Amino acid sequence: MIKFVCFSQEKIMEEVARILIIEDEKKVAAFIQKGLEEHNFKVDLAYDGLSGKEMAIKEHYDLIILDIKLPLMDGFEVCHAIRKTNNQVPILMLTALGSLEDKVKGFDYGTDDYLLKPFEFEELLVRIRALLKRTVQRSNKEPETTIQIADLVIDRNAKTATRAGKKVELTAKEYALLEYLALNEGKVVSRLELTEKIWGIDFDTGTNVVDVYINFLRKKIDTGFPKRLIHTRVGMGYILKADEENP
Repeated sequence: MIKFVCFSQEKIMEEVARILIIEDEKKVAAFIQKGLEEHNFKVDLAYDGLSGKEMAIKEHYDLIILDIKLPLMDGFEVCHAIRKTNNQVPILMLTALGSLEDKVKGFDYGTDDYLLKPFEFEELLVRIRALLKRTVQRSNKEPETTIQIADLVIDRNAKTATRAGKKVELTAKEYALLEYLALNEGKVVSRLELTEKIWGIDFDTGTNVVDVYINFLRKKIDTGFPKRLIHTRVGMGYILKADEENP
C-alpha cells in the first residue's frame, strides 16, 4: 500500500512503499537502502539477477530498482521476466550503461525509467516519487477500455493494438507512447511532454530517444496503410490523427 501525506505544492508527498533493490554492488545497495529507509520506505535487497527475479515475481513490491550488470541473470532478462507476470509494478533501471542502445533496450524490455551511475540520491528519490505517483494516478482512474482512431484500435486492458483487424506487435514503451498519443488525439504533443510522461521526470531531453520510438511506431502503425496516423509538426512535436494520406 502506498500512502501520500501532503506538505507543500513543490514537495508534495512522502511515500510509504515496499521497494526491491536488485544490485550486486553491496555498498551501493546499502547506501540506497539506508537513504530510502530514512524516508520511511520498506526495502528488500537481492544481490543477483536470479534471486531478484524470484523475489519480484513471488512478493508484492510497489517499485523495483534494477541494475543491468548482475550475476546469474542480467537486468534486461530480469525486467523481461517480471513483465511477463506483472505489467503494473514500476521498474527503474539504475546502471552505469548509458548508451542510447542500452536505454532503448531497457525500455523495450519494460523498464519505466533509467538513471545512470554515478547518481545523486535526491534525483533517485525524485524519480521514485514520480513513478509511484503515476502508478497511484493510473489505479485511481477508470479508463476507457478501448480507443479507436480510424482503423486503429487500442485495448487498454490488454495493452494491445490492432490496425485494420491485424495485431500490431509492440514493446512496452512503444505501447505506452502510442496510447499517450491516442489519448491526446488531434493535439500536438511536444517532445518534452513525451519524455516527461513516457520516460519519467528529468529524463535527458538532449537524447533522440523520442524520435527513435516515433520511427519504430510509424513502421508498425503506418507502413503499408493508405492513411497516416502519426504526423510530425516541425518545431512543435507529434500528433496522432487520421486525416492525411500516405504519399
